Amino acid sequence: QRIKIYITMIKRMISARVLTLFAGSALAQKFAFVDTEYILQNIPSYSAALIVLDNVSETWVVEIAAEYETIEQMYKTYQSERVLLTEEMKKKRQDEIIAKEHAVKDLQTKYFGPDGDLAKKRQELVKPIQDAVYKAVKELSAEGSYAIIFDTASGASILYSNPRYDLSDEVLKKLGYKN
Repeated sequence: QRIKIYITMIKRMISARVLTLFAGSALAQKFAFVDTEYILQNIPSYSAALIVLDNVSETWVVEIAAEYETIEQMYKTYQSERVLLTEEMKKKRQDEIIAKEHAVKDLQTKYFGPDGDLAKKRQELVKPIQDAVYKAVKELSAEGSYAIIFDTASGASILYSNPRYDLSDEVLKKLGYKN
């Protein structure tokens, strides 16, 4: 009986020590958060990149809208002249309209598709800035011995965050945008 009690006491002592070690290491972890949206809004080159992307996008939207207007006009002309056309001429006009529609859809995909020109331009202009922010966050994490740095802009669920742990301004300082 005494041996069983003794073994139970030893197990409880070991469990308590393990829990103490885990609790101690959990308390030793440092956490912080940043708001990448705030950081990016305070980087002039990011704002300039967004303006360039908006201008390029707007130019392409206008171009595609003009092409669709041309198709609409071709169709209206075809409808009004259809009674005067031979079957061969009707088929030719229909094929021209369909070919034009395909060409405009291809142009739209070329500009705005997942691997389109706009995505490539965004990659060219914005990715280097995002990479620099990530590098600065990574360096701050190493310097401050932070276990985790949350990004509040990407929808991280934080019910409460102490502003003292917000490193957003520190990231901007590291990037040279704040003193």
